[in-house]
Amino acid sequence: MGVNYRSDRAGAERVVETIERDGGRAVALGADVADPATPDELFGALESHFGSQVLALVNNAGINRDDLTPSLGDEEWSAVIETDLSAAFRLMRRALVPMMRARTGRIVNIASISGVRANPGQSNYAAAKAGLIMLTKTAAVEVARRGVTINAVAPGLIDTEMIAEVPKDLLSAVPARRPGTPEEVAACVRFLASDDASYVTGAVLTVDGGLAA
Repeated sequence: MGVNYRSDRAGAERVVETIERDGGRAVALGADVADPATPDELFGALESHFGSQVLALVNNAGINRDDLTPSLGDEEWSAVIETDLSAAFRLMRRALVPMMRARTGRIVNIASISGVRANPGQSNYAAAKAGLIMLTKTAAVEVARRGVTINAVAPGLIDTEMIAEVPKDLLSAVPARRPGTPEEVAACVRFLASDDASYVTGAVLTVDGGLAA
C-alpha cells in the first residue's frame, strides 16, 4: 500500500508502521497531488516498489480556503479546485487504464456533505466536492462493465483538525449530537474497497450522523 503525504511525513510513516505491524506491506511517498506530474510519479514508484499494478485507489487529499463568495479570491478558489477535484481526476485517469486491463479495481473518492448540502462560506469547497461526486458517478458508469467500481464517501463533521473552528451551532444540528471519528469513515472506505462491495458502484455513502438526511 502506498501512503501519500504532502507535508505530514511523520503521520504517513505512522500509518505505514500500523499497516506493517498488522502484516501488510506499505511505503510512504511524498508528493503534492495538485501537481499534474504527480500521478505518473506516484504510480511509477508504487509499481516499481511492489512489482505489480495498482488496483485500488483512495482519493483522500483535501484542503479548504473558506470565505464568503463575494470576497473569495481567485487563488483560494483555484487552490481548492486543483487539490480537491482536479487532482482526484488525474489520479483516477492514471489508475483506470491498468484496472480496466485487469478487469478489476476499486476507487473510493472522499467527498463531503458540503457537496450535497449548502454550507455558507464554502462555495469553492462545495463546488469541488459536488464535482467530485458527479465525477465519481459518471466514471463509474463508464467502466462498470470492466469490473471496476468507483464510489464516494461523503463525511460530515469528523473529529479532525479541519473542524477545529466549526461553530458549535452547526455541531448541534447533527442529529447524532456528536462528530464522527476517522475510524468510522475508514470503515466505510474499507467496505467499498473490498470484494463485498463488488456490486456497488456510482454510490455516495454519507457518514454524517444524519446531518444531510
